[in-house]
Amino acid sequence: ERTVNLLDSLPVGEEFNWVDDVSIELTTMMLATLFDFPHEDRHKLTRWSDVSTAEPGSPIVGTQEERIAELMECLEYFSRLKKERRNGPENLDLVTMLAQDAATADQPDSNFLGNLMLLIVGGNDTTRNTMSGSINALHQYPEQMELLRAKPELLPNMVSEVIRWQTPLAHMRRTASTDTKIADQPIAKGDKVVMWYYSGNRDESVFDNANAFDISRKNARQTMSFGFGLHRCMGMRLAELQMQILWEEILKRWTRIEVTGPIERVESNFVNGYSKMPVRIVA
Repeated sequence: ERTVNLLDSLPVGEEFNWVDDVSIELTTMMLATLFDFPHEDRHKLTRWSDVSTAEPGSPIVGTQEERIAELMECLEYFSRLKKERRNGPENLDLVTMLAQDAATADQPDSNFLGNLMLLIVGGNDTTRNTMSGSINALHQYPEQMELLRAKPELLPNMVSEVIRWQTPLAHMRRTASTDTKIADQPIAKGDKVVMWYYSGNRDESVFDNANAFDISRKNARQTMSFGFGLHRCMGMRLAELQMQILWEEILKRWTRIEVTGPIERVESNFVNGYSKMPVRIVA
């Protein structure tokens, strides 16, 4: 319903910013639902997500002190919600579950804020930039848009291919728990190791013509974008569903969506994202 209402409100034939008007709106509304967060304040979630991954001196935040101050506002807001829901009725929203579960009810503020940031960034930045990435991909590869229109049954695989091709979070860092070896590289216990998901998703030994966007790619679901094992993304099915519904509704309405000007990227080596994408809908 939200996707339908939002798409029906877009100005067909006129230029607008897809990031602000579609990607941010849809993902922020979903995140507010997951938290049972006051709908009228939902854009605070977008702001806190941006601040949490921004570098001081970036267009998002000026100094580290300003960044910390905004994150403390986030903690204060959610702490109030947590307190209100601690002894309230059971509910499946994430704040109520954190407030009422024995493992998280009394956790320190630093742990609570850490969990919140994981949920906010994981439920916001990732799907937001995949939605924008799908427009970018199909603009760069118009023959894939023609294929999708001819074979809409490829849509689920197209979603997986966007998630692989876009790779919304570029890397993650872990600490080795034991001595090991990766290929010919020895890794000592305690070493900090950076895993580049972006590189894994372009591994030519796994993905043929890996830099290309191919919605019929047979192993698109082998994407590393969701992590793996203990660190597998818990929201992956929801992310795929949001993307699938978005494109089901787009295909019902329009021939194509053109990128009409320069795309602006987020200043980050962690979030592989977009801050501006001017587009025009062709009916």
